Amino acid sequence: MSVETHSDATSSAKALYAALAAGDKDAIDALLSEEFVGHAAEGLPLGMGGEHRGREAMQRNLWWKIGKHFKVEAQPADFRLLDDGRLLVAGHYRGVARRSGRRLDAEFTHVLAFNAEGRITSLRQLTDTAAWIEALGADAPLQRIEYSVADGVATMCLNRPDARNAIDLQMAQETLVVARRIAADPTVRAVLICGNGPSLTVGGDIAFFRETPPAEYADLLVRMTTPFHEAFRILSRLDAPIVTAAHGSVAGGGIGYAYAADIVLAAEGTKFVTAFAAIGLSGDGGGTWHLPRLIGPARAARAYLQNRPITAEQALEWGMISEIVPPAELRERAAALARSLAQGPTRAFGRMRALLRDSANNDLSQQLLAESEGIKATGDTVDATDAVASFIARQTPQFEGR
Repeated sequence: MSVETHSDATSSAKALYAALAAGDKDAIDALLSEEFVGHAAEGLPLGMGGEHRGREAMQRNLWWKIGKHFKVEAQPADFRLLDDGRLLVAGHYRGVARRSGRRLDAEFTHVLAFNAEGRITSLRQLTDTAAWIEALGADAPLQRIEYSVADGVATMCLNRPDARNAIDLQMAQETLVVARRIAADPTVRAVLICGNGPSLTVGGDIAFFRETPPAEYADLLVRMTTPFHEAFRILSRLDAPIVTAAHGSVAGGGIGYAYAADIVLAAEGTKFVTAFAAIGLSGDGGGTWHLPRLIGPARAARAYLQNRPITAEQALEWGMISEIVPPAELRERAAALARSLAQGPTRAFGRMRALLRDSANNDLSQQLLAESEGIKATGDTVDATDAVASFIARQTPQFEGR
Protein backbone atom coordinates (compact mmCIF):
# COMPACT_ATOMS: atom_id res chain seq x y z
CA MET A 1 0.00 0.00 0.00
CA SER A 2 1.21 3.48 -0.78
CA VAL A 3 1.81 6.21 1.74
CA GLU A 4 -1.10 8.07 0.13
CA THR A 5 -3.42 5.08 0.70
CA HIS A 6 -2.30 4.83 4.30
CA SER A 7 -2.86 8.55 4.70
CA ASP A 8 -6.32 8.34 3.13
CA ALA A 9 -7.34 5.45 5.40
CA THR A 10 -6.05 7.26 8.48
CA SER A 11 -7.85 10.45 7.47
CA SER A 12 -11.14 8.56 7.08
CA ALA A 13 -10.71 6.91 10.46
CA LYS A 14 -9.93 10.22 12.16
CA ALA A 15 -12.97 11.77 10.48
CA LEU A 16 -15.12 8.95 11.87
CA TYR A 17 -13.87 9.49 15.43
CA ALA A 18 -14.50 13.23 15.10
CA ALA A 19 -18.03 12.61 13.79
CA LEU A 20 -18.76 10.19 16.63
CA ALA A 21 -17.50 12.70 19.21
CA ALA A 22 -19.78 15.35 17.69
CA GLY A 23 -22.74 13.01 17.24
CA ASP A 24 -22.83 14.03 13.57
CA LYS A 25 -25.07 11.41 11.92
CA ASP A 26 -24.77 12.89 8.41
CA ALA A 27 -20.99 12.78 8.55
CA ILE A 28 -21.05 9.20 9.84
CA ASP A 29 -23.41 8.11 7.06
CA ALA A 30 -21.10 9.71 4.48
CA LEU A 31 -18.09 7.79 5.82
CA LEU A 32 -19.75 4.35 6.02
CA SER A 33 -20.66 2.26 3.00
CA GLU A 34 -24.22 1.06 2.49
CA GLU A 35 -23.12 -2.53 3.12
CA PHE A 36 -21.36 -1.62 6.39
CA VAL A 37 -21.16 -4.31 9.11
CA GLY A 38 -19.97 -3.60 12.64
CA HIS A 39 -18.66 -6.17 15.11
CA ALA A 40 -18.70 -4.90 18.71
CA ALA A 41 -16.90 -6.74 21.48
CA GLU A 42 -18.89 -9.63 22.90
CA GLY A 43 -19.67 -8.98 26.55
CA LEU A 44 -20.34 -5.26 26.28
CA PRO A 45 -23.19 -4.32 28.62
CA LEU A 46 -26.69 -3.21 27.61
CA GLY A 47 -26.81 -5.58 24.64
CA MET A 48 -24.23 -3.55 22.73
CA GLY A 49 -21.95 -6.46 21.85
CA GLY A 50 -22.10 -8.64 18.75
CA GLU A 51 -22.75 -7.98 15.08
CA HIS A 52 -24.60 -4.87 13.89
CA ARG A 53 -25.46 -5.13 10.21
CA GLY A 54 -25.98 -1.80 8.46
CA ARG A 55 -25.18 1.82 9.28
CA GLU A 56 -28.43 2.39 11.13
CA ALA A 57 -28.03 -0.72 13.29
CA MET A 58 -24.49 0.24 14.27
CA GLN A 59 -25.54 3.72 15.26
CA ARG A 60 -28.74 2.69 17.04
CA ASN A 61 -27.44 -0.38 18.88
CA LEU A 62 -23.90 0.69 19.68
CA TRP A 63 -22.82 4.27 19.14
CA TRP A 64 -26.00 6.08 20.21
CA LYS A 65 -26.49 3.64 23.08
CA ILE A 66 -22.98 4.45 24.27
CA GLY A 67 -23.88 8.13 24.07
CA LYS A 68 -27.03 7.57 26.10
CA HIS A 69 -25.28 5.82 28.98
CA PHE A 70 -21.76 7.27 28.83
CA LYS A 71 -20.08 10.59 28.27
CA VAL A 72 -17.08 9.12 26.55
CA GLU A 73 -14.74 9.72 23.65
CA ALA A 74 -12.72 7.26 21.57
CA GLN A 75 -9.16 8.59 21.59
CA PRO A 76 -7.05 6.87 18.93
CA ALA A 77 -3.31 6.81 19.48
CA ASP A 78 -1.86 4.50 16.81
CA PHE A 79 -2.82 3.88 13.18
CA ARG A 80 -1.26 0.96 11.29
CA LEU A 81 -2.05 -0.28 7.81
CA LEU A 82 -2.23 -4.08 7.65
CA ASP A 83 -0.97 -6.16 4.75
CA ASP A 84 -4.51 -6.84 3.54
CA GLY A 85 -5.33 -3.12 3.30
CA ARG A 86 -7.31 -2.87 6.54
CA LEU A 87 -6.42 -0.22 9.09
CA LEU A 88 -5.72 -1.13 12.71
CA VAL A 89 -6.38 1.63 15.23
CA ALA A 90 -5.42 1.37 18.90
CA GLY A 91 -6.35 3.77 21.66
CA HIS A 92 -8.55 4.33 24.70
CA TYR A 93 -12.16 5.09 25.43
CA ARG A 94 -12.09 7.76 28.14
CA GLY A 95 -14.95 9.39 29.99
CA VAL A 96 -17.58 8.62 32.63
CA ALA A 97 -20.84 6.70 32.95
CA ARG A 98 -23.65 9.23 33.05
CA ARG A 99 -25.68 7.83 35.97
CA SER A 100 -22.97 6.41 38.22
CA GLY A 101 -20.38 9.09 37.47
CA ARG A 102 -17.75 6.36 37.47
CA ARG A 103 -14.70 6.88 35.32
CA LEU A 104 -14.20 4.76 32.21
CA ASP A 105 -10.74 4.16 30.78
CA ALA A 106 -10.84 1.15 28.48
CA GLU A 107 -8.32 0.18 25.83
CA PHE A 108 -9.64 -0.52 22.36
CA THR A 109 -8.48 -1.95 19.07
CA HIS A 110 -10.48 -1.22 15.93
CA VAL A 111 -9.88 -2.86 12.57
CA LEU A 112 -11.45 -0.93 9.70
CA ALA A 113 -11.94 -2.18 6.13
CA PHE A 114 -12.54 0.05 3.12
CA ASN A 115 -14.06 -0.32 -0.35
CA ALA A 116 -12.63 0.99 -3.62
CA GLU A 117 -14.30 4.37 -3.04
CA GLY A 118 -12.60 4.72 0.32
CA ARG A 119 -15.74 4.29 2.42
CA ILE A 120 -15.64 2.12 5.53
CA THR A 121 -17.23 -1.30 4.97
CA SER A 122 -16.63 -2.84 8.39
CA LEU A 123 -15.33 -2.08 11.85
CA ARG A 124 -14.32 -4.80 14.28
CA GLN A 125 -13.96 -3.66 17.88
CA LEU A 126 -12.07 -5.24 20.76
CA THR A 127 -12.17 -3.55 24.16
CA ASP A 128 -11.99 -4.22 27.88
CA THR A 129 -15.68 -4.94 28.36
CA ALA A 130 -15.25 -5.49 32.09
CA ALA A 131 -14.24 -1.83 32.43
CA TRP A 132 -17.47 -0.75 30.68
CA ILE A 133 -19.59 -2.90 32.98
CA GLU A 134 -17.76 -1.70 36.06
CA ALA A 135 -18.20 1.95 35.07
CA LEU A 136 -21.96 1.46 34.98
CA GLY A 137 -21.89 0.29 38.60
CA ALA A 138 -25.25 -0.90 39.88
CA ASP A 139 -26.79 -0.04 36.51
CA ALA A 140 -24.75 -2.78 34.80
CA PRO A 141 -26.73 -5.99 34.38
CA LEU A 142 -24.85 -9.25 34.93
CA GLN A 143 -26.06 -12.05 32.67
CA ARG A 144 -23.80 -14.95 33.65
CA ILE A 145 -23.29 -14.45 37.39
CA GLU A 146 -25.72 -13.75 40.22
CA TYR A 147 -24.07 -11.38 42.67
CA SER A 148 -25.31 -10.14 46.03
CA VAL A 149 -24.00 -8.95 49.38
CA ALA A 150 -25.84 -9.70 52.63
CA ASP A 151 -24.67 -9.86 56.24
CA GLY A 152 -21.08 -9.23 55.16
CA VAL A 153 -21.05 -12.15 52.68
CA ALA A 154 -20.55 -11.50 48.97
CA THR A 155 -22.07 -14.35 46.97
CA MET A 156 -20.79 -15.01 43.46
CA CYS A 157 -23.04 -17.64 41.90
CA LEU A 158 -22.32 -18.83 38.37
CA ASN A 159 -25.64 -18.84 36.56
CA ARG A 160 -25.64 -20.71 33.25
CA PRO A 161 -27.26 -23.89 34.57
CA ASP A 162 -28.40 -25.12 31.14
CA ALA A 163 -24.77 -25.02 29.98
CA ARG A 164 -23.47 -26.45 33.28
CA ASN A 165 -21.95 -23.01 33.88
CA ALA A 166 -19.54 -23.35 30.97
CA ILE A 167 -17.27 -20.32 30.75
CA ASP A 168 -17.64 -18.11 27.69
CA LEU A 169 -16.12 -14.68 27.14
CA GLN A 170 -18.91 -12.93 29.00
CA MET A 171 -18.62 -15.12 32.09
CA ALA A 172 -14.86 -14.57 32.15
CA GLN A 173 -15.40 -10.82 31.96
CA GLU A 174 -18.17 -10.81 34.56
CA THR A 175 -15.90 -12.75 36.92
CA LEU A 176 -13.54 -9.78 36.80
CA VAL A 177 -16.40 -7.32 37.26
CA VAL A 178 -17.58 -9.17 40.37
CA ALA A 179 -14.04 -9.47 41.76
CA ARG A 180 -13.60 -5.72 41.39
CA ARG A 181 -16.93 -5.05 43.11
CA ILE A 182 -15.96 -7.28 46.01
CA ALA A 183 -12.57 -5.60 46.39
CA ALA A 184 -14.15 -2.14 46.35
CA ASP A 185 -16.87 -2.94 48.92
CA PRO A 186 -15.72 -2.41 52.53
CA THR A 187 -18.81 -4.21 53.85
CA VAL A 188 -17.64 -7.54 52.39
CA ARG A 189 -16.07 -9.73 55.08
CA ALA A 190 -16.36 -13.16 53.41
CA VAL A 191 -17.01 -14.50 49.93
CA LEU A 192 -19.06 -17.48 48.79
CA ILE A 193 -18.49 -18.92 45.31
CA CYS A 194 -21.10 -21.39 44.05
CA GLY A 195 -22.91 -22.44 40.90
CA ASN A 196 -26.52 -23.03 39.91
CA GLY A 197 -27.41 -26.26 38.12
CA PRO A 198 -25.70 -29.66 37.97
CA SER A 199 -22.07 -28.45 38.17
CA LEU A 200 -20.06 -25.63 39.65
CA THR A 201 -18.62 -25.25 36.13
CA VAL A 202 -17.41 -27.59 33.40
CA GLY A 203 -14.79 -25.09 32.26
CA GLY A 204 -14.48 -23.44 28.86
CA ASP A 205 -17.56 -23.34 26.65
CA ILE A 206 -16.60 -25.44 23.61
CA ALA A 207 -19.85 -24.51 21.83
CA PHE A 208 -18.84 -20.84 22.17
CA PHE A 209 -15.44 -21.61 20.66
CA ARG A 210 -17.12 -23.21 17.65
CA GLU A 211 -18.74 -19.87 16.84
CA THR A 212 -15.27 -18.40 16.30
CA PRO A 213 -13.19 -19.02 13.14
CA PRO A 214 -10.30 -21.37 13.99
CA ALA A 215 -7.77 -18.75 12.92
CA GLU A 216 -9.06 -16.53 15.74
CA TYR A 217 -8.95 -19.12 18.56
CA ALA A 218 -5.66 -17.86 19.97
CA ASP A 219 -6.87 -14.25 20.15
CA LEU A 220 -10.16 -15.34 21.71
CA LEU A 221 -8.37 -17.35 24.39
CA VAL A 222 -6.22 -14.35 25.27
CA ARG A 223 -9.32 -12.15 25.46
CA MET A 224 -10.95 -14.68 27.80
CA THR A 225 -8.03 -15.50 30.07
CA THR A 226 -6.89 -11.89 30.57
CA PRO A 227 -9.95 -10.78 32.62
CA PHE A 228 -10.36 -14.27 34.09
CA HIS A 229 -6.84 -14.30 35.50
CA GLU A 230 -7.02 -10.71 36.70
CA ALA A 231 -10.14 -11.67 38.66
CA PHE A 232 -8.30 -14.45 40.46
CA ARG A 233 -5.36 -12.15 41.17
CA ILE A 234 -7.76 -9.68 42.82
CA LEU A 235 -9.52 -12.41 44.80
CA SER A 236 -6.20 -13.76 46.07
CA ARG A 237 -5.42 -10.40 47.69
CA LEU A 238 -8.68 -9.79 49.51
CA ASP A 239 -8.81 -9.57 53.28
CA ALA A 240 -12.10 -11.46 53.15
CA PRO A 241 -11.73 -15.27 53.24
CA ILE A 242 -13.31 -17.24 50.39
CA VAL A 243 -15.47 -20.38 50.56
CA THR A 244 -16.25 -22.36 47.40
CA ALA A 245 -19.04 -24.92 47.09
CA ALA A 246 -17.98 -27.45 44.42
CA HIS A 247 -20.28 -30.03 42.87
CA GLY A 248 -20.68 -32.09 39.72
CA SER A 249 -17.86 -32.08 37.20
CA VAL A 250 -15.51 -29.18 37.88
CA ALA A 251 -13.22 -28.90 34.90
CA GLY A 252 -10.59 -26.90 33.06
CA GLY A 253 -10.06 -23.29 34.04
CA GLY A 254 -13.25 -23.54 36.06
CA ILE A 255 -11.29 -25.29 38.80
CA GLY A 256 -9.87 -21.80 39.35
CA TYR A 257 -13.00 -20.98 41.33
CA ALA A 258 -11.95 -23.70 43.76
CA TYR A 259 -8.27 -22.69 43.74
CA ALA A 260 -9.35 -19.16 44.69
CA ALA A 261 -10.90 -20.39 47.93
CA ASP A 262 -9.39 -20.79 51.36
CA ILE A 263 -11.94 -23.48 52.20
CA VAL A 264 -13.59 -25.75 49.62
CA LEU A 265 -16.62 -27.86 50.43
CA ALA A 266 -17.36 -30.51 47.80
CA ALA A 267 -20.53 -32.50 47.35
CA GLU A 268 -20.28 -36.28 47.30
CA GLY A 269 -19.56 -37.42 43.75
CA THR A 270 -17.71 -34.27 42.70
CA LYS A 271 -14.90 -34.77 40.19
CA PHE A 272 -12.12 -32.36 39.22
CA VAL A 273 -10.73 -32.76 35.69
CA THR A 274 -8.05 -30.53 34.17
CA ALA A 275 -9.40 -31.45 30.68
CA PHE A 276 -6.86 -29.39 28.75
CA ALA A 277 -5.04 -32.32 27.17
CA ALA A 278 -8.31 -33.45 25.58
CA ILE A 279 -8.59 -30.19 23.62
CA GLY A 280 -4.92 -29.53 22.93
CA LEU A 281 -4.48 -26.59 25.30
CA SER A 282 -1.91 -26.02 28.04
CA GLY A 283 -4.13 -24.75 30.86
CA ASP A 284 -5.45 -21.64 32.58
CA GLY A 285 -7.25 -20.57 35.74
CA GLY A 286 -4.05 -20.79 37.81
CA GLY A 287 -4.03 -24.58 37.89
CA THR A 288 -0.38 -25.05 36.95
CA TRP A 289 0.55 -22.92 39.99
CA HIS A 290 -1.99 -24.19 42.50
CA LEU A 291 -2.31 -27.90 41.74
CA PRO A 292 1.35 -28.92 42.28
CA ARG A 293 1.30 -27.05 45.59
CA LEU A 294 -1.96 -28.66 46.67
CA ILE A 295 -1.52 -32.29 45.64
CA GLY A 296 2.17 -32.52 44.72
CA PRO A 297 3.97 -32.24 41.37
CA ALA A 298 3.73 -35.93 40.45
CA ARG A 299 -0.03 -36.11 40.91
CA ALA A 300 -0.46 -32.75 39.20
CA ALA A 301 1.53 -33.95 36.20
CA ARG A 302 -0.69 -36.99 35.78
CA ALA A 303 -3.81 -34.87 36.20
CA TYR A 304 -2.62 -32.64 33.38
CA LEU A 305 -0.73 -34.94 31.01
CA GLN A 306 -3.02 -37.96 31.33
CA ASN A 307 -6.18 -35.98 32.01
CA ARG A 308 -6.86 -38.09 35.11
CA PRO A 309 -9.99 -37.10 37.05
CA ILE A 310 -9.57 -36.39 40.74
CA THR A 311 -12.44 -37.73 42.83
CA ALA A 312 -13.79 -35.90 45.84
CA GLU A 313 -12.26 -38.55 48.09
CA GLN A 314 -8.83 -38.14 46.48
CA ALA A 315 -9.13 -34.36 46.60
CA LEU A 316 -9.84 -34.54 50.34
CA GLU A 317 -7.01 -36.99 51.03
CA TRP A 318 -4.53 -34.93 48.99
CA GLY A 319 -5.47 -31.56 50.48
CA MET A 320 -7.25 -30.06 47.50
CA ILE A 321 -10.56 -29.62 49.33
CA SER A 322 -11.53 -29.20 52.97
CA GLU A 323 -14.62 -31.39 53.40
CA ILE A 324 -17.08 -33.65 51.55
CA VAL A 325 -20.76 -33.05 52.30
CA PRO A 326 -24.06 -34.52 51.11
CA PRO A 327 -25.21 -32.80 47.89
CA ALA A 328 -28.47 -31.59 49.44
CA GLU A 329 -26.55 -29.84 52.21
CA LEU A 330 -23.75 -28.30 50.13
CA ARG A 331 -25.08 -24.81 49.45
CA GLU A 332 -26.38 -24.13 52.95
CA ARG A 333 -23.30 -25.58 54.65
CA ALA A 334 -21.05 -23.39 52.50
CA ALA A 335 -23.23 -20.33 53.08
CA ALA A 336 -23.26 -20.92 56.84
CA LEU A 337 -19.49 -21.23 56.86
CA ALA A 338 -19.14 -17.98 54.91
CA ARG A 339 -21.50 -16.21 57.34
CA SER A 340 -19.44 -17.49 60.25
CA LEU A 341 -16.21 -16.20 58.71
CA ALA A 342 -17.87 -12.85 58.02
CA GLN A 343 -18.17 -12.44 61.79
CA GLY A 344 -14.44 -12.87 62.28
CA PRO A 345 -11.42 -10.52 62.39
CA THR A 346 -11.35 -9.58 58.71
CA ARG A 347 -8.04 -7.73 58.66
CA ALA A 348 -6.35 -10.55 60.54
CA PHE A 349 -7.83 -12.98 58.02
CA GLY A 350 -6.31 -10.88 55.25
CA ARG A 351 -2.87 -11.12 56.80
CA MET A 352 -3.31 -14.86 57.34
CA ARG A 353 -4.23 -15.30 53.67
CA ALA A 354 -1.16 -13.36 52.56
CA LEU A 355 1.18 -15.24 54.90
CA LEU A 356 -0.12 -18.62 53.79
CA ARG A 357 -0.02 -17.62 50.12
CA ASP A 358 3.54 -16.28 50.26
CA SER A 359 5.03 -18.98 52.48
CA ALA A 360 5.90 -21.26 49.56
CA ASN A 361 8.20 -18.59 48.14
CA ASN A 362 9.83 -17.54 51.42
CA ASP A 363 12.60 -19.12 53.42
CA LEU A 364 12.12 -19.38 57.18
CA SER A 365 13.78 -16.05 57.94
CA GLN A 366 11.65 -14.22 55.39
CA GLN A 367 8.49 -15.85 56.72
CA LEU A 368 9.33 -14.99 60.33
CA LEU A 369 9.89 -11.38 59.31
CA ALA A 370 6.58 -11.34 57.46
CA GLU A 371 4.86 -12.76 60.54
CA SER A 372 6.40 -10.05 62.72
CA GLU A 373 5.19 -7.36 60.33
CA GLY A 374 1.75 -8.97 60.19
CA ILE A 375 1.36 -9.32 63.94
CA LYS A 376 2.31 -5.66 64.39
CA ALA A 377 -0.20 -4.53 61.74
CA THR A 378 -3.03 -6.62 63.15
CA GLY A 379 -2.10 -5.67 66.70
CA ASP A 380 -3.04 -2.10 65.84
CA THR A 381 -6.58 -3.05 64.76
CA VAL A 382 -9.77 -2.38 66.69
CA ASP A 383 -10.58 -6.10 66.56
CA ALA A 384 -7.36 -7.11 68.26
CA THR A 385 -7.73 -4.48 70.99
CA ASP A 386 -11.32 -5.47 71.72
CA ALA A 387 -10.56 -9.20 71.55
CA VAL A 388 -7.80 -8.92 74.14
CA ALA A 389 -10.10 -6.93 76.42
CA SER A 390 -12.85 -9.52 75.92
CA PHE A 391 -10.44 -12.35 76.72
CA ILE A 392 -9.38 -10.67 79.95
CA ALA A 393 -13.04 -10.12 80.85
CA ARG A 394 -13.82 -13.73 79.91
CA GLN A 395 -16.27 -12.57 77.25
CA THR A 396 -16.73 -13.64 73.63
CA PRO A 397 -15.25 -11.01 71.31
CA GLN A 398 -17.49 -9.33 68.75
CA PHE A 399 -15.33 -8.59 65.72
CA GLU A 400 -16.12 -5.62 63.52
CA GLY A 401 -13.66 -6.36 60.73
CA ARG A 402 -11.45 -3.32 61.41
